[in-house]
Amino acid sequence: MEVSIIIVNHNTKKLTRQTIETVIDNTENIDYEIIVVDNSTDSSQKFEFFHEKVNILLDINNFGFGNACNIGARLAKGDFLLFLNSDTIIHENTIGKCIEYLKKENNIGSLGVRVILENGMLDHGCKRGFPTPQSALYYYLGLDKKYPESKKYGAYRQTFISEYETKEVDSVSGSFMIVPKTVFEELNGFDETFFMYGEDLDLCFRIKEKKYRIIYFADTYIIHLKGQSGLHTKSKFVIYHFYNAMLLFYKKHYKKKYNTMVTIAVYSGIKFKYFLTILKMKTRGIL
Repeated sequence: MEVSIIIVNHNTKKLTRQTIETVIDNTENIDYEIIVVDNSTDSSQKFEFFHEKVNILLDINNFGFGNACNIGARLAKGDFLLFLNSDTIIHENTIGKCIEYLKKENNIGSLGVRVILENGMLDHGCKRGFPTPQSALYYYLGLDKKYPESKKYGAYRQTFISEYETKEVDSVSGSFMIVPKTVFEELNGFDETFFMYGEDLDLCFRIKEKKYRIIYFADTYIIHLKGQSGLHTKSKFVIYHFYNAMLLFYKKHYKKKYNTMVTIAVYSGIKFKYFLTILKMKTRGIL
């Protein structure tokens, strides 16, 4: 089998169904399977879909997104694993084009595509640099927007790479991420310390450490309905894990490389952003 498509359904039954339908309608001439890992905590959101290519794993304990993906990957039969968000829309032959490219190229550890938001704008998470203290600072100061052609100031969002240019990058988005199964197994899958958010960035970091290439493949795209799940659900629980993932990533990959003052600054900055986000949402009556 060429590719196993792994989708986590966590209380997103309608979105998951829509995603699967777009995969089936727009994927031809490749041998694939769809594995849905259902770790829903709302019984009304338990997933059902009757199709020969769809295998549903029900009643999985919710130990996070990475955990659910790892469960799906262990049962996968494909040479490639496609981790696909439940709030995405696949277009004509998107997956086939990716697999064709992967078969022609060497030493690729992960591949992602152009990810377009519902408003037509690029989701910049689909081609990223790693968030070093320096690149993160430039990003939060907005210097990447002021100097988009600068490799220094645009390091985090890779603004100097056109969204229509296939290029090697540091990281691609977990909303659509293809990894050869051999590479995924070599790295023992996603780090389940990351409950949600950051697990894709961490996996890409470890892929690069193993000297594999990570490719932003611009020849095709998906739509990401980002406002309908995840961070945009305005849940305090989700917001906590969003910012906690930043702390976990820094602690795992950067803390030993920087002095104490830099670490204090990074931790303080992340915690400040977290409390500021919570305050803004409370002020607006969202929380």
